[in-house]
Amino acid sequence: MSYEEFLFFHKLKESQEAFLKYIKYGGLPYLINLELKDEIIFDYLKNVYNTILFKDVVSRHQIRNTAFLERLVEYLADNTGSLVSAKKISDFLKSQKINITTNMVLDYLSFLQQAFFVFKVPRADIGGRKIFEINDKYYFEDLGLRHSIVGWRQVDINKILENLVFLHLKIAGYKVNVGKLLDKGIDFVCEKQGKKLYVQTAYLITPENQNREFGNLLAIADNYPKIVVSMDKVIDQSEYQGIKHINIRQFLNKEVFNKF
Repeated sequence: MSYEEFLFFHKLKESQEAFLKYIKYGGLPYLINLELKDEIIFDYLKNVYNTILFKDVVSRHQIRNTAFLERLVEYLADNTGSLVSAKKISDFLKSQKINITTNMVLDYLSFLQQAFFVFKVPRADIGGRKIFEINDKYYFEDLGLRHSIVGWRQVDINKILENLVFLHLKIAGYKVNVGKLLDKGIDFVCEKQGKKLYVQTAYLITPENQNREFGNLLAIADNYPKIVVSMDKVIDQSEYQGIKHINIRQFLNKEVFNKF
């Protein structure tokens, strides 16, 4: 469910408390039948995760090395929103005494995508049409399911917000890529009906990261909308050199978002 659907289902008023429940528990519809408490929700989510893993992946693809599959999912959860490659995953697992070929990693990643458990988002060259074949990003279909794997951790807030922004863009019907412009990274390059939208995400904008978050977008030489999404208390969508800065809760508001 989208954030607005979550609020409607659970009869909640939009607030910081409701938002935190959404990013902590996720948007699976069955949650309407459960009390929104950690021990209840995460017990349910762990059962859903196990069902997906063993029914939709292990059983369907006749996987024998379930220990590797579980370790792979943990790796994706730990590296949500980071650029990863099959070789990087394979090398990491070898360091953990798990010897898996790159091709097997690719197969298992494909199985997880087919189960709609994770989304693979490739990198695209901004200004060109090149799609890079390595270093993709992976996001989870549901944040609650991600947390059921590695736990709810405040330290992961940047990863969580980036995953949340990606899901909202997908719900809004955008085709989404990770952008690359020379040595600069753009979190999301979004396309729909011939129009583009560029989005950067950050937990908070500080003097230390302001030039990076806004500067990467300023380097793009076109006039399509460019926005930075964060958890700052932004009043009336402030701007920095023409780049809009919007609070994540405003971004999730359909009425506000549709104006972009």
